[in-house]
Amino acid sequence: MTYQNIMDKNLTIKERILYFAKNQGISRTDLFNELEVAASNFKGVGLKSEIGADKIVKFLTSYQNVSPEWILTGNGSMFRDETPEATEIHPSESINAIPFVGLSVVAGFGSADFKIEATDVKAYYVVPKFKDRKIDFMIEVAGSSMYPKYNSGDVIACKIIRESQFIQWNRVHVIATKEQGLVVKRIKENGEHSIMAISDNKDYPPFAIPMDEIAGIALVVGVIRLE
Repeated sequence: MTYQNIMDKNLTIKERILYFAKNQGISRTDLFNELEVAASNFKGVGLKSEIGADKIVKFLTSYQNVSPEWILTGNGSMFRDETPEATEIHPSESINAIPFVGLSVVAGFGSADFKIEATDVKAYYVVPKFKDRKIDFMIEVAGSSMYPKYNSGDVIACKIIRESQFIQWNRVHVIATKEQGLVVKRIKENGEHSIMAISDNKDYPPFAIPMDEIAGIALVVGVIRLE
């Protein structure tokens, strides 16, 4: 057992929550607003007191990259999955090479299967943790609309959805639209003629995307993040 593991186990759940927030650059104000708690609950004697189960659930729902086991017990890694490593290679070197494409390229695919031409690919990478997930392409996130789920600069791994019945509602997808380009959003059903695109960042209101404006959809199944 490492010193870090011992330290984590000696912390209270509240202290681990604060430690995670500091590690991720989340301000205490934003954290307390998200959990709907007063700052006094995380100071002095209050920091050593128990935290309600509803607040723990809210925290784990809001910050889905944190490990529930670590928050509750201090065991294991702070994150659900360790950040995967990526190795750039020539595509001929491995059948598991994943194309990395730019946002502008993805936005212009304009086809139901996200057709990717060799000239559109900026690089190819092998990511061991993505080996069995059938990743079709990777792109870089731009903007803060999906914070804290994804930060600007994160590289997300995407699996193309080729049949509409396989769409997993309320999960994050990449949607290529004919007019507005690419959007990375959580999606929900919105009748027969549109889907609802929802940002995790509450500063960005949800909006409907007409089905006839959608050129392609891909499910986000992994992320590579730089600290």
